[in-house]
Amino acid sequence: MDYEHKAKEVGDCLLGYKRDESGWKVCKKSNDVVVSWRPSSEFPGNVYKGEGIVSGCPEKVWECLKPVPNGLRVKWDNNVKRFELLEQIKEDISICRTVTPSAAMGIIAPRDFVDVILVKQYEDGTISSNATNVSHPGCPPQSGYVRGFNHPCGCICVPISGEPNKTQVFSFFQTDLGGYLPRSVVDSFFPSSMAEFYSNLAKAVKSLKDL
Repeated sequence: MDYEHKAKEVGDCLLGYKRDESGWKVCKKSNDVVVSWRPSSEFPGNVYKGEGIVSGCPEKVWECLKPVPNGLRVKWDNNVKRFELLEQIKEDISICRTVTPSAAMGIIAPRDFVDVILVKQYEDGTISSNATNVSHPGCPPQSGYVRGFNHPCGCICVPISGEPNKTQVFSFFQTDLGGYLPRSVVDSFFPSSMAEFYSNLAKAVKSLKDL
C-alpha cells in the first residue's frame, strides 16, 4: 500500500472539507462549538464538522492534539484510550493504532482503528493532523475490539489574526464504527461526543497555561 500517497490525499481532502461551505446542516451548538453534518461521499454515513475557538495559542492547542504515543491526547480525550505507533513512514507520516473505550452506556463496544496520519504545517501557522484507515501487516484485527474504519478525518488549528492567544479549531469525523450498531445510536453519538471533545480540549489547554 502506498501510504505516502494516501496521506497526501487525506491532507487535500480535509482542506477541501474546510473550504467547502455547502451542504452542512447544524446539529449541535454550544458556547464552545458548532457541530454540522452532511452525507459522506466516502461511505454510507455522515461526515461531521466541528468548529470552535479555543483560548490558547496554536502551539499549545496543538500540543494537546498532536497524534503521538504518550502524548497529552490520551489524558484528556475520553474517546482515546490508547495510541500506538506502528510504523514511522516519514517525519510527517506515521501509521498508528487508536484504541477507544466503550461508549454510549456500553452500547458501543471498545474499538480499534489503524490509520495513516499526516501532520501538515502551513505558511500561515496552521497545523493539521489528517488521518484515514489503512491496513498494516503489524496490526490485524484483535480479539476484544471491533475494528472500525476512519474515513478522512482530523483536526486543523488555525491562528486568528490579531488574537495570538486564541485558536480556531476545525475537526472532521467520519467513522464507520463497524459491528452492528443501529444508525440512530451512531447519529446521536457523534454530535454530543464532538461537543464534549471541544470542552475537554479547552480544559486541557487551560491546564497547560498554568504549568
